Amino acid sequence: MKKYIKSISIIVIILALWFLFSSLHIWSAYVLPSPGKVLDTFIKMCKSGEIFTHIWDSLLRVIIGFSIAFLLAFSLGVLSSIKPDSAPYYSHMVEFIRNVPPLSLIPLLILWFGIGETSKIIIIVLTSFFPMFLNTKKGLVSCDTKLLEVGDSFGFTTSRKFFHIMLPNAIPDILVGMRTGLGYSWRSIIGAEMIAASSGLGYFILDAQQMARSDKVIVGIIVIGTVGLCCDKLFSFGIKKISHGGVGDSWS
Repeated sequence: MKKYIKSISIIVIILALWFLFSSLHIWSAYVLPSPGKVLDTFIKMCKSGEIFTHIWDSLLRVIIGFSIAFLLAFSLGVLSSIKPDSAPYYSHMVEFIRNVPPLSLIPLLILWFGIGETSKIIIIVLTSFFPMFLNTKKGLVSCDTKLLEVGDSFGFTTSRKFFHIMLPNAIPDILVGMRTGLGYSWRSIIGAEMIAASSGLGYFILDAQQMARSDKVIVGIIVIGTVGLCCDKLFSFGIKKISHGGVGDSWS
């Protein structure tokens, strides 16, 4: 109960200050609408289904881009751990792309692919790829050499050592990378949708700002944070389960 109270205390304080400032009219309702106004807007959007449409569009883009990024990151992470001699072929290019902000590529992607789904998916892939790749590589490379020696003593093949020793050892790190990559995906898609989209939460916030609907802007921000928090909690739950040894047996 104490932990629950601590977790909601800051939320209660923010809501109280928000209600106080809006009641005292320190800022106009145009700048800071009241909590009641924002709640009423949110309820209306839930009833009309508008907010769920934007959530689904953004979520679908994140799922597709995140999945592609994970497949690429996992494949390259496995390659870099099993075949370290291949690193010179791609390491410099990977580091170059890692230091280029993905949002800076949006004008070029729009020029090449238009404002359709492709440009936004590419932005998500470029953003979420690197934390997953680095964590996958770290998890596989950091496998205890003594465990690998035990595998050699039992006559394990390279593939068997990978699936029965290296991969189970790396799964917690892989999940941490996925958790980080998912957060990056949400950040990038919101920015991409603000620049080139006709739907999604980023587009919704920008459209509300252009119509001077600060209540809708706040609704969008709260929804983005809530959806992102739910996704993060799911990954955190999975990491805790696996960290307690729930996965090692399944690969045996």
